[in-house]
Amino acid sequence: MAVKHNGTISIGADGQATMGNTVAKSNVKKIRKLLDGKVVTGFAGSTADAFTLLERFEEKLNAYGGNMKRAAIELAKDWRMDRYLRKLESMLIVADKDEILILSGTGDVIEPDNGIAAIGSGSMYAQAAAQALVKHAPNMDSKEIVEESLKIAADICIYTNHNLIIEKIS
Repeated sequence: MAVKHNGTISIGADGQATMGNTVAKSNVKKIRKLLDGKVVTGFAGSTADAFTLLERFEEKLNAYGGNMKRAAIELAKDWRMDRYLRKLESMLIVADKDEILILSGTGDVIEPDNGIAAIGSGSMYAQAAAQALVKHAPNMDSKEIVEESLKIAADICIYTNHNLIIEKIS
C-alpha cells in the first residue's frame, strides 16, 4: 500500500507469499527502489510475474528519462497488448515524490483520488484503515499511516503477515 499525506509519500508491504491456503514464504521483499530511490514500487500477485513487470517498468523509466507516469502508461500498453505479458498475474503500485499510481494487466493506470493505494489480499482492510487514520489522525505522517494500516490488515487477513517493509520517498 502507498499513502500520500502531509506532503510525503510512503509505500509498504507485508512479506507473505502463499500457494493456495498455505504460506510458501514469510519474508518476501515486495518493495523495490528504482532510479536510485527516486521511484519505489510494490507488487501483489505472482512473484515471478511481478519481477518480470518490474524489470520492464525499469526499462521504461530509463527509456523515458525517469518520467514515472509516462513509463507506467507505456508499460500498461505493452502489458495489455503483448501476448506474453497479458498472461502475467500481478499488480503494481509505483510512487515517486509527487504521485502514486496503480498498474494492472488490463491496461489500467490509476492515480487514486484520496492519496491512498492498496493492492493484494489484505488491500481493502489496509485501505479502510488508512482512510480512517488520514481522517482522524491528521498529524500522523505517511510512513506511520502505512505501518498502522498494514498491521491492521495483517491482524484481519490470513494472507497478510506482520513482516513489513516500508519506504518513505524523499
